[in-house]
Amino acid sequence: MTTATKPQHIGRKIARIRELRGMKQETLAEELGISQQSVSHIEKSESLEDEKLEKVAKVLGVTKEAIENFSEEAIFNNIQNNYEGSTINAGPTVNHHCTFNPLDKLIEAYEENKKLYERLLAAEKEKISYIENLLKKN
Repeated sequence: MTTATKPQHIGRKIARIRELRGMKQETLAEELGISQQSVSHIEKSESLEDEKLEKVAKVLGVTKEAIENFSEEAIFNNIQNNYEGSTINAGPTVNHHCTFNPLDKLIEAYEENKKLYERLLAAEKEKISYIENLLKKN
């Protein structure tokens, strides 16, 4: 008994990579020199000729093989494995935690605003004093 494997749907992979790149069908179409409807047709296709796939890959900024081997599950596993505390990523440790106390920043902003308010208040008091002196002279 043999199990039939579901063929890789290249169009869905192209669509998903395009979406992950933040690109619209219209943009991909323009870069490829085809209509948006043609891009829609490509994204509905289960397979694509190598030449077309190469062109699409180039516009998407990936290799043909990257499209063929694309797997969202692999992306999420990669993200999860390379997040904080991962021992798989042998590169430099990335600190994802806050390096400052947010409360200190809030107090700092409050102090700056307080100084600004005090300067504005002093300027208004000077204006009032000036106007009062003018009125006394008249």
